[in-house]
This record gives sequence, structure tokens and C-alpha cells, in this order.
Amino acid sequence: MFLQKLSIANFKNYKKQEFTFTGKINCFIGNNGAGKTNILDAIFYLSFCKSYFNYIDMQNILHDAPFFAVHGSYLTNGSTPDQISIIQKRNAKKVVKLNDKEYDRFSDHIGKYPLVMISPYDRDLINEGSEARRKYIDSVISQFDKIYLDDLINYNKALLQRNILLKQFSEQHYYDKDMLEIWDSKLIHLGEKIHAKRKEFIANFISLFQQYFDYISNGKEKVDIYYESQLNERGLDELLSVSVEKDRQIRYTSCGIHKDDLVFNIEGHPVKKFGSQGQQKSYVIAIKLAQFDYTREIKNFKPILLLDDIFDKLDEERVRQIIHLVADNSFGQTFITDTQHDRIKNIFKQVDIEHKIFIISEGSGTEIP
Repeated sequence: MFLQKLSIANFKNYKKQEFTFTGKINCFIGNNGAGKTNILDAIFYLSFCKSYFNYIDMQNILHDAPFFAVHGSYLTNGSTPDQISIIQKRNAKKVVKLNDKEYDRFSDHIGKYPLVMISPYDRDLINEGSEARRKYIDSVISQFDKIYLDDLINYNKALLQRNILLKQFSEQHYYDKDMLEIWDSKLIHLGEKIHAKRKEFIANFISLFQQYFDYISNGKEKVDIYYESQLNERGLDELLSVSVEKDRQIRYTSCGIHKDDLVFNIEGHPVKKFGSQGQQKSYVIAIKLAQFDYTREIKNFKPILLLDDIFDKLDEERVRQIIHLVADNSFGQTFITDTQHDRIKNIFKQVDIEHKIFIISEGSGTEIP
């Protein structure tokens, strides 16, 4: 599977642009602010029906334009390309189509065209709170497990209703145990399933992550990831029962899988506090490459890989290791952004692989022959 053609209109800083890609490595070279990352974000839209950077769709419409449109043509095992369209008009519902058939639920599209994005914003996985890491786990598992995605959506709905009820109890000075137990039952059923799948995913994921970090760093540091969950020690039924008085006082649900987290360590210490910028960047890149491998094994084909400005703050040795890695046959179509044309040219002098280079300037792209 690979993206053969991309067409965008009124998307971010692009009025109209079309690209034809190779099935291996495609590079976008330009200054900061030229629009390189916006191309990757358009490709991300085609897989996830949303932006990687800005979840408010209408803010991705070019200034004063009435809509944006992103169209992609994918070559798969079939002879006829799949056509995907994402259209967002101002003050209207977003439309997502596959081969001219509109989706009723965007979640039905997730996972059909798997993709892994590596971006400077991924440092948020390390530096931000637990919500960022939970969202990451959920986004990966949801690409290949529709039941998990539905369970997660329904869990969050039940959690919202339970929290509304707790607030009503406080404001209206009453308590109805039976009503609360209705939502407890839903949270327990769904939460236990979600916890089990997260636990299984992390157990299988860790060894892949460690292998990629060893490769990028040449085995210089030892790393590990721990899945932190209240459900590791006690069942959710017991947790909800023990915390009910506390929850009534604070007016929200204090326990459950919505409190899960990942602990990132390097040499036995939190990478957030003790890792250098280069180590943190290598850590996140290894996580995302492990995600690529994991997804490939589940799907039995290679996801698309997007590398957005990942070479900054990495030494020459680590850059060379990453390029040799993605040039390997284990990886499929890859998109790379960089500010340094000479660096990209030198890389392809060392690595003989099919590639295209596009120069990006102020919302337009030109392929170098």
C-alpha cells in the first residue's frame, strides 16, 4: 500500500497543490514556515480524518476560503486505486468519503490506511501529563482493533454520565446508590476489557521499542517503559466501591482506566528529568518505530511513515542510523521534511534507494528532476 497522489485545496497555507509520489522515500525541503509539515498533516488527515496538530478542523481552512479539501489516491493490492476525500466547509459537518461513498462514522475509516507520524511535537509524550500518553496508547490500538475503539468511546460516555450524576448529588443534596451503580456496572465491564488490551499491548511493545532504541543509540543506554494502572493491583469494581465517598466529595470519578499512565525510564531514571534533548528525541523516535513494526505485524502490510523535522538535535551518527533503517526493505513509503537540502542530498549519496525531492516555498511545491 502507498499514497500515489495527493491533492489539496485551501488547506492551511496551500491554495491548490498536487503531488505524485514514489512508493519509497519522498522528501520535502524548505525553510521553517514554508509549509512542509502541512503536507504531512494532509496525509495524516487521509488516515485519521483529523489533523495531527490542530483538532479544530475549521482552523485548518486557508484564510477567507469557504472550505478545505484533501484528496488521496492509494495503490493497494487491487488494480484500481482507492480514492479518499476529506472536505470541511465552514460551519458545516466534515465529510469523509472512500471511493465516493460517505462514512456515517469516521471511526469506521480508522485503521484502513495505517500511518505512523514522528514529529517534534511527540516530545509531549515525555513532557506533558498522563492524558497525552493515554491518547497515544489508544490511537495505536484503535488502528487495528475496532472493538477497543468502541469500548473506549462507550467508557468515556459512561464516565461522563457518572461524573454528571456525582455533581448532581452534590448540588441537589441527595444520593441514589442504584443510579450510580448503573454507570459503575458499565465502567467495570468496559474498563476491565480496555485495561487487559492495554496491558497486552505494552507487554508486546516494550521489546520492539528497546530494539529500536539500541539501534539508534548503538546500545549506549538502557531504556524501559512501565504501564502504570490502578487496575494492576485491584479490580475496578473494588476500586469504585472503596472510592465512592471520595468521589461524592470531589464530584468526579477518581479511579479507572482514565487514570492510566506510561512511565518512561532511561538508565533506571525518568527520561523527562534525566534525558538530554538528543536522548529524549531518540526515545520518542524508537517508540514510533516500534509502533510501525507492531502495526505492520498486525496488519500484514507496511504503514506509511511520516518523519517531520526529526534530524534536528540528533548527531550525525544517529541521523545515518535512522536513514539506513527506513531505507531497509522492512519499511515502505516514507515522507521526510528537512530544512537542509545539502543534508538530504548527502544522505542519498550514501543510500541508494528510490526517492523524490520536492522544494517547498510559501505554500507551493516543486519536484526536483
